[in-house]
Amino acid sequence: MSGVIVHEWLESVGGGERVADALAAEFPDASIFCPWDDVDGRYSGRVKQSWLAGTPLRRHKAAATPFLLPWWRSLPASDADWVLVATHLFAHHARPRGAARDAPKYVYTYSPARSIWEPDVDERGKGLVARAASGPLRALDRRRATEPAKIAAVSHFIAERIERCWHRESTVINPPVDVAAYPGSDDELTDEELRQIEALPDGFVFGASRFVPYKRVDVAIRAGAAADLPVVIAGDGPERARLRALADEHPGRVTFVHRPSDAVMRALYRRASVYVFAAVEDFGIMPVEAMAAGTPVVGNAVGGASETVVDGETGALFRSTDAAELLRVVEVASAVDPAACRARARQFDGARFGARIREWIEA
Repeated sequence: MSGVIVHEWLESVGGGERVADALAAEFPDASIFCPWDDVDGRYSGRVKQSWLAGTPLRRHKAAATPFLLPWWRSLPASDADWVLVATHLFAHHARPRGAARDAPKYVYTYSPARSIWEPDVDERGKGLVARAASGPLRALDRRRATEPAKIAAVSHFIAERIERCWHRESTVINPPVDVAAYPGSDDELTDEELRQIEALPDGFVFGASRFVPYKRVDVAIRAGAAADLPVVIAGDGPERARLRALADEHPGRVTFVHRPSDAVMRALYRRASVYVFAAVEDFGIMPVEAMAAGTPVVGNAVGGASETVVDGETGALFRSTDAAELLRVVEVASAVDPAACRARARQFDGARFGARIREWIEA
């Protein structure tokens, strides 16, 4: 049976792209439809992009949304026997032309669109235009969510959101984590990267993510200040200036690592005392990566991290971000056994992810 894979869009890094890699490997003959592909060449010419890929709108996702909604309903013609969609916004609206128009659709869900369903979680939904559009978009989104033959969720947290927002049941299939790649070793670092890593302070609090508001990278800086420990922050994004301003309030205590390579990330994980993950996240691959490196996690008690981090055994979960609570969770996490972290991470190994998706479709 032939199929089509549909993805929200393809970026160079991110948890969604790891899912896309796994799906592409499991179904090597399937075409891949997406609005734009920023990892040209990774999928050997299998990708069919929208007309938006040739416009500046590919760099402005919110502005592209009004054009994407009709594009999803008229994808390139296909005679595929099934359509497999990975979505966190509106990709589950997907409908190819041709014979595949009536093919069963299976939706792997990172989350229903947070900006319209959970604006308290995603501040992009709090603007005047977003609030005005959210009512009609919710109605349309829920109607489109009746179309899939099956829906899968990345976590129980998201399965509950799917039930609440779309009124649909779903199967939980955790996304793939390359546990075997951790902790890695210094041998994989370039000479320049090794010098960069060796210049870092000992026993630091580590925060890493895209620098966007809902990732709450600032909590890692405040956790380090509460525990009187140095802090290392890795990543990049629109919040960079705000994070640097916060770091300036603690002179000499915060080091930034700009856009680290995978090898540098592994080195940072294994050298950190704790990894701080404050986002209310759908699943949270990075806490599992940290634990795979033997590093305990300070995580949010709400969201996907609470399903992977065992409070008091592989890290500590916080319920507020005041200084006293942050000091407590850093102290608890710092005392856990690295072996327990590694054992917990192995439970989320992604080696069978593609096979689980195939079994889910074929069941």
